[in-house]
Amino acid sequence: MRKQEVRTGGEAGQGRGPGSPAGQVKALVDLLAGKSSQGSQAPEPLDRAPQAPLGPHGDDSRTQKCREALLNRARGGPPPRLTSLLLLEGLTDLQLREHDFTQVETTRGAWRPARSLTLDRLFLPLSRVSIPPRISITIGVAGVGKTTLVRNFVQLWARGQVAKDFSLVLPLTFRDLNTHEKLSADRLVRSVFSHIGESGPAAEAPPKTLLILDGLDECKTPLDFSNTVACTDPKKEIQVDHLITNIIRGNLFPEVSVWVTSRPSVAGQIPGGLVDRMTEIRGFDEEEIKACLEEMFPEDHTLSDWVLRQVRADRALYLMCTVPAFCRIAGSALGHLRHSGPGPQDAGRQAPRTLCELYSWYFRMALGGDGQEKGKASPRIEQVAHSCRKMVATLGRLAFHGLVRKKYVFYEQDLKAFGVDLALLQSGLCSRFLQREETLAASTAYCFTHLSLQEFVAAAYYYAASRRAIFDLFAEGGVSWPRLGFLTHFRSAAQRAMQAEDGRLDVFLRFLSGLLSPGVNALLAGSLLVQGEHQGYGAQAAELLQGCLRPDVAVCARAVNVLHCLHELRHTELARGVEEAMQSGSLAGLTGPRHHAALAYLLQVSDACVQEANLSLCLSKGVLQSLLPQLLYCRSLRLDNNQFQDPVMELLGSVLSGKDCRIQRISLAENQISNKGAKALARSLLVNRSLTALDLRSNSIGPQGAKALADALKINRTLAFLSLQNNAIRDNGARFVAEALAANRTLSVLHLQKNTIGPLGAQQTADALKQNRSLKELIFSSNSIGDKGAEALAKALKVNQGLESLDLQSNSISDAGVAALMGALCTNQTLISLNLRENSISSEGARDLAQALCSNSTLKNLDLTANLLHDQGAQAIALAVRENRALTSLHLQWNFIQAGAAKALGQALQLNRSLTGLDLQENAIGDEGASALASALKANTALTALYPQSRGGEGRTRMHRSWARRGAGRSAPACPH
Repeated sequence: MRKQEVRTGGEAGQGRGPGSPAGQVKALVDLLAGKSSQGSQAPEPLDRAPQAPLGPHGDDSRTQKCREALLNRARGGPPPRLTSLLLLEGLTDLQLREHDFTQVETTRGAWRPARSLTLDRLFLPLSRVSIPPRISITIGVAGVGKTTLVRNFVQLWARGQVAKDFSLVLPLTFRDLNTHEKLSADRLVRSVFSHIGESGPAAEAPPKTLLILDGLDECKTPLDFSNTVACTDPKKEIQVDHLITNIIRGNLFPEVSVWVTSRPSVAGQIPGGLVDRMTEIRGFDEEEIKACLEEMFPEDHTLSDWVLRQVRADRALYLMCTVPAFCRIAGSALGHLRHSGPGPQDAGRQAPRTLCELYSWYFRMALGGDGQEKGKASPRIEQVAHSCRKMVATLGRLAFHGLVRKKYVFYEQDLKAFGVDLALLQSGLCSRFLQREETLAASTAYCFTHLSLQEFVAAAYYYAASRRAIFDLFAEGGVSWPRLGFLTHFRSAAQRAMQAEDGRLDVFLRFLSGLLSPGVNALLAGSLLVQGEHQGYGAQAAELLQGCLRPDVAVCARAVNVLHCLHELRHTELARGVEEAMQSGSLAGLTGPRHHAALAYLLQVSDACVQEANLSLCLSKGVLQSLLPQLLYCRSLRLDNNQFQDPVMELLGSVLSGKDCRIQRISLAENQISNKGAKALARSLLVNRSLTALDLRSNSIGPQGAKALADALKINRTLAFLSLQNNAIRDNGARFVAEALAANRTLSVLHLQKNTIGPLGAQQTADALKQNRSLKELIFSSNSIGDKGAEALAKALKVNQGLESLDLQSNSISDAGVAALMGALCTNQTLISLNLRENSISSEGARDLAQALCSNSTLKNLDLTANLLHDQGAQAIALAVRENRALTSLHLQWNFIQAGAAKALGQALQLNRSLTGLDLQENAIGDEGASALASALKANTALTALYPQSRGGEGRTRMHRSWARRGAGRSAPACPH
């Protein structure tokens, strides 16, 4: 997609002749003012006579007429509503290649992190130094509301509420344009408003005009920018697709702004270099799904609540309800199910759990009655059944062949070509599936109310036609041979769907599979289906589908769709077996292509995989490689203990570098990753915008791997958590990471424990902390920084006002280092947690600790486990606890503490009101010390966790009595021992 500051004129000339930009400006001025570019009266518009002139700068009277005309045309439409759009940088592979349903299912209805853009700012510059976009594209899956968005915008503009800079808005749909073989730019403009082109004074400058082209996916001829001949004459009639490409290139009307809407897979026809701005229309969020269902049943809140519960009960259906059109289909079907009431013997009355079951209920609703349920024939039932079969035979053939040809809009000549009886279109049944719309050229366009309904009717037609077809239904006019049989036709459909790279037959195949399930057969028997006709084919169809998952077939969206088809068939053994293996940790034994496809399917639909996909101890390089397309859309991945080496990191790096990537957290702990693998991951971090947590603990990336990741961190703006624990990065690696910390403003948690880092590495890290304000947690435990390293970090803490947690466990820190750290605590106002376990702090160091605790008001957690405090040091800390009002957790276990210190702590607890946890385990406080603590509990009401590990009988008894008295009338705190 081109940058907005760069504007090219396409292939247009640069002079002032008729074909130059200047000449076209004059031509458009003359056209809007009522003159031709040759000075004669403009030709007649397509459908109406010309009326009034347009002034030079958007003459108020002409603009007002435009507004009135648009408002009149929009009467009866939905009320105007501002809609937020997402500003995109381009299309992803998923959007370009996959079916709309697959896009929603795979991304789980979540929107890519992107800037939100309100409708009133859609055509404004993004900053002071940019310019308004000339070519804008808004994408959205089928049924998400693109046309409604355009109509809302047009109404709001006509009311003067948005895009006030535009003097003229020309809304066109590709349904309108499809009615013409050839068209000139002049006639294109005049096809919208009859009053443009009337005689009047010539304009001196062109009005600011917006041309809207709604529904590129409905264009009958794909746009081909590479083979289009340039045209700069606005009066020359050329093929419609060539006209559109020349307008987008800027060869025609280069000063006119153009807004195109399209489904994502078709929007890729327009080269990104020609696009100034791309946006995506949002689907429903949770509250909007609820509001939509409430609007459908305004008089019955109980019903809307029930429908919402049914939708939420099935994650797949709920995700699809983020698409407004699907939400209304689901609401209509479930509302009908609820109203019709369950029969005592009717198994088909269960709430739908597959797409085909849902659409079968929608079909029953379309019938307008449930006469077939009563189990006895009547003229009405026979009439309805005959009407249904006739509809499937005619409208279904239109739907099927339209789907094969990527045709979604039909005109009367199309209906006649496929033998559709126009009188049939007036029936109530057809009106539920097909909608009619008048075009500007006074012709009639028909389309299915949603793409999925076209796919459902097409599948029903294929199902019925396969009974008697003697040639391949996909090959029109094929040579006849003996009757093929249903399974042969089913195999043909499965093969065609697997071969369609754009996935356009995926949902069709799902519906076709679903029609074989007993539940759907029971629902539609007597109307659309002949009861039990193909019931025996379910198991054979399931085996045929699984046969499509051959070893040479990659685990792509097509293979995953096979699992969706098996789900529609209610043949779930394969997926269930893989899910059970995943939960039990025995997934490594399932290595066949069928299992890989099932695993990919579960990564998309399983509730267990939504929050975290745990694939530890089960993946080989080959299996991981086959799953790469599905891993893109997992939010959290655990890939620990898989023996992954550097080549696998190249594969994962390609996934993390993809535009589609939505992985937020990934754990690669305890693999065999060296510096080369770390470099591959680092390259992906340069472009990745989704990953927030990366765990590489217990690998072997070394200093060079740390350098590669550190260089990436200088640029990356999303990673917040990084664990390099136990990677032998040493002082050199710590230096590289420190350099990154000085520049990075996003990382908040850094784990560097067990990396053989000495005082030099600590010094470099400390220097970085003096500049860094984003890091909140630093784990430096199990290194060898010593007192010099502690002193360096202490100096940093005096300056740094961002770090909240510092872990220095097992770092050979003695009293000198502690004295420096405590001096820093006297001024630091942000550190909340300090871990000094397993160091060499004596009673002298404890006195420095105590002094700091008397003045510090922010530290809440202090861990001094396994030091050398003895009674003297613990008593000094006890005196500080009497005064401190911030500390909530204090760990003093394994410190050679005896009864004297316990008594001092007991006295301190009688005055302290902030400490909630005190751990004195593995000391020798005895009964005397335990009794002193027990006495303190009579006055102290704040302590909720006490770990004395008293072994004396009397002290232990007193402790229990104290807890019992404190707990009288309320829940007593636990007293572990």
